[in-house]
This record gives sequence, C-alpha cells and structure tokens, in this order.
Amino acid sequence: MQNSQFRHVIPATPPQPEALMPDPTSPNAVTRGAFLGAIFLMATSAIGPGFITQTATFTAKLGAAFAFAILVSVLVDFVVQLNIWRITVLTGRRAAETANAAIPGAGYLLAVLVIFGGLVFNIGNIAGTGLGLNALIGLDPKIGGALSALVAIGIFLSSRAGLLVDRLIIVLGFVMIGLTVFVALVSNPPVGEALRQSVIPATIDFAAITTIIGGTVGGYITYAGAHRLLDKGLAGEANLAAASRAALSGIAVTGVMRFVLFLAILGVVASGVTLDLSGKAANPAAQAFLAAAGDLGLRVFGLVLWAAAITSVVGAAYTSVSFFTVFRSMDDRARNIATVAFIAVSLVIYLGLGTAPAALLVFAGGFNGLILPIGLSLFIYIGFARSDLMGGHRYNRPLLILGALTCALTWYMGVKSVGTIFAFLGT
Repeated sequence: MQNSQFRHVIPATPPQPEALMPDPTSPNAVTRGAFLGAIFLMATSAIGPGFITQTATFTAKLGAAFAFAILVSVLVDFVVQLNIWRITVLTGRRAAETANAAIPGAGYLLAVLVIFGGLVFNIGNIAGTGLGLNALIGLDPKIGGALSALVAIGIFLSSRAGLLVDRLIIVLGFVMIGLTVFVALVSNPPVGEALRQSVIPATIDFAAITTIIGGTVGGYITYAGAHRLLDKGLAGEANLAAASRAALSGIAVTGVMRFVLFLAILGVVASGVTLDLSGKAANPAAQAFLAAAGDLGLRVFGLVLWAAAITSVVGAAYTSVSFFTVFRSMDDRARNIATVAFIAVSLVIYLGLGTAPAALLVFAGGFNGLILPIGLSLFIYIGFARSDLMGGHRYNRPLLILGALTCALTWYMGVKSVGTIFAFLGT
C-alpha cells in the first residue's frame, strides 16, 4: 500500500532541469528561425555586387546628397515589402499563383519576367563572386566565380538545403555589416552632414533614385522573403502580425547596410580622394575601401563583395525557381534540382562571356524597373478588390493607399528607366 502511494507521488515532483530547457524543434523556435531566414534572404538579396558598385558610383558623384536617394529607397522598400509579405501570407500562395488567381494569365507574365531577370542578374552575381575572391586572395575571377557557383550548387544538392540556405545568408549578412561598419569607422565620414542631406539634399538626382530602387526592391528581390515564409509553412491570418514584424526587420537590416556602406565610401570621398569612374574596368568601391584602410581595406572589400555576391546567387536562384511552380507542381527535391540547373546555366553563360557585359546588365535593369510596378499593381488590386483570395480578410486601407501611391511612382520611374535603357542599347 505504501509503495502504491509512493508511486503516485512521483509525477508531482518538480521537472528535471533539462525539461526546462527550450526545445530547438518546438514550434516557436522553428517559427523564429523561419522568420530570421526570410529577413536575411530579403536583405542579402537586396545587397548584391550591383548595389555595392552603384553606391560607390553615386556617392562619388553626389557626395552626402546621395543619402536622400538611399532614404527614398528605404521608404519605398518599406511600402512595397510590407504589402507583398502581408498579402502573400494571407493568400498562402506564391506571387505568380496569386496573380493568376486574381487575373488569369497575369502570373505567367510575372513569372517569365522574374525568371529572365533573375537569370541575367545571376550572371552578374557570379561575376561578383569572382571579383570578390580576386580582391580577397588574388584568385583568377573566372576560377573564383566557378568555385563560388559550385559552393551554391553544393548547398542545394544537400539533403538539408533549406537549413544551409538560412545559415549561410544569416552568417554572411552579419559578416557584411560588421566589416562595412569597420571601414566606415576607419574612413571617418561626415555623419552629421549625411543625416542633414538625407532630408534636405543639396542635389536630387532622379536617375540615382531610380537605379537604387530598381536594384534593391525590383525583380526577384521583392518576393524572396515572402516566398521563404511560405516554404516554412507560415501562412494565414494567424501569422500576419509576425510576418509584418519580419518584413520591417528585413527592411531595417537592409537600410542599415545601405547607409553604412554609403558612409564608408563617403568618408573616403569627403577626405579628398577622387574615385576613378571611367572605363569598364573601374571599380570605385574597391578604390574606396583601399583608400580607407590600405591593403587590409582591399581584402575586406573582397570578402564583403564575395559575401554579397554569393548570397545574391543563392537568393536569385532560390526565388526565381520558386516561380517555376506556376507552370508545374514541384516538390522540394524537384525545386532543388531546378535551382542547381539555374545556377549551372548562369555559370556556363558567365564563363562563356568572361564577364557580365554592361549592355546585358543594363537591359536586365530595365526589366527590374518594370517587374516591380507590374507585380505591385497586381498585389494592390488584390488588396482592394479580392478579399476572397485572402480568406475574407479586409486588408489595411492606409497601407494599401500608400502602396497605390508608391505603385504610381514606380510605374513612372520604370517607364522612364526603360526608355533610357533602350536608348542606351540602340547607341
């Protein structure tokens, strides 16, 4: 009898210490990891080799006034990403599938534009990895690009591809920010002047604003984080608030990196150093890092450029392939194989060309300038008129109005940008 009573007492004793430890496989831990992966996928996709070169070029031309263009790009990013992420989570469908459900055929158009633009930009991303390793360790750019592409392919061939993608982009995202902060501190930029001109610029350069917005919000970048959330199974109104916080966090990470990189280069320009912007071989960002911290600065630049490029290779391939599903259903294994093929095709073209031709990249930029307003228009329409696709949810009206105004701005910039690009290609 006593033994029986004793057995009943045991379950009432306090739990053992290990039982109090958080379970890394618990729903909360998995959700946090998914949101962190989506945040950095969006942020690192927005900070590629093209963005680094554009920032150096426009900072050399405009000085502190370029801060205004960066601020505008962050504000546009805020409106675009918040609307895209929220509506994607509410519909529980990828962008092209949502577009097809709203307007039959629209999803196919969006998918073709994103996939083509992603392929062309991935050639530039692979070129960026080669240039990064060349600056870092003196490796031939072609060999460096090929090795980096093989690293990306190896990730998607792994049975734990999703986990590797998340960890790679998170770690390299922090590396990029940390190293760029170091160079910014060394270059000693005029922070007060940069802050002042971010709201009261001495010069407003429309071309700079258009280029930065197209290169950091347009194309596949807009959908990278949102599609990552869906692949983690995070959809529906229950995840709306968390998705909004994740989108805002991603925009904050991107904004910090943009301003820190700008400040690092501004410090060099403000000190009187003239960056060479002439010729196809000009590399103003490398010049700025070299002037700021000598040979160490050049090595830091190489690592930052490689990190930005390899994460963009992964982000462009992953997001572009996520649009394939509008044409045919694909499981995770099929998508990973398609992603490997996408990177391999990009690599073969890069090796055949030897570099990313300026005309090809400019043409891709024109596509980027159009993809953003086309996709955003579809999502704004869904927000206003297709609550049935969002489970009956009445979407936030003030956010939709901001989205509509931003959409009109991106249409204007996109059309103007494309006209300029085709004029350039015709010369």
